Amino acid sequence: MNELSRRSFLFASSGAAAGTFLASSLSEAEGAESLDFSKSGLVTGQPKPLKHKSIPGFLSAEQIAPHHTAHYGGALKAVTSADARLEESLKSGKDVDSAAFGQLKRLINSRGNSVVLHEMYFDGLSPKASDPAAQARAAIEQRFGSLDKWWADFAASAKEAAGWTMLVKHPVNGKLYNVVSDEHAMGVLWMAVPLVVIDVYEHAFYIDYQNRKAEYVDKFLGHVDWDEVNTRFRVN
Repeated sequence: MNELSRRSFLFASSGAAAGTFLASSLSEAEGAESLDFSKSGLVTGQPKPLKHKSIPGFLSAEQIAPHHTAHYGGALKAVTSADARLEESLKSGKDVDSAAFGQLKRLINSRGNSVVLHEMYFDGLSPKASDPAAQARAAIEQRFGSLDKWWADFAASAKEAAGWTMLVKHPVNGKLYNVVSDEHAMGVLWMAVPLVVIDVYEHAFYIDYQNRKAEYVDKFLGHVDWDEVNTRFRVN
């Protein structure tokens, strides 16, 4: 298995990423527009560069830098190392002891999800919020009643979540859901594509907000990159 194929398999096997990868593969097969994952750390082995090193009025460079380097970068190192160890075991025929095997499998799932969600979180931030495209807005209003009602539910979910909250679109029934994930490998709605992603682990906001998580969540809406959301919605 070549390097790109191995990383593509790893990307597909990480829970929240699975639906995104599969959906984009189907779109490619049909000749439709698809999301570009070529710069993902799961493909390149290197952290994906930030679009914005700071978000004035929301997140400082001092907050974003360690989040990107230590937490996102740390997850990428962990999943890459675990995957390489399992691949070497398979190729060499040397068994990994059962306890380590289970730990490595779970680590790949958890840290692989962490990489994908961090990339979608960082890519989804903007210094200024744009407006949802008509199609995305219509879907939100149909599902939640209005944009304000969606946001009220999303914000309440994020304030209660211990890890992540996502607005996702499910390709099976086309419905939108606000999904809470208290750990990277939990709360996944299989095959659903994340549209809006907020990281509510303390490391995402503690430098700028200390224990004021609610303030961080409330400000998030004003910095959603709806152009990115519109792209994710359109290709799913």
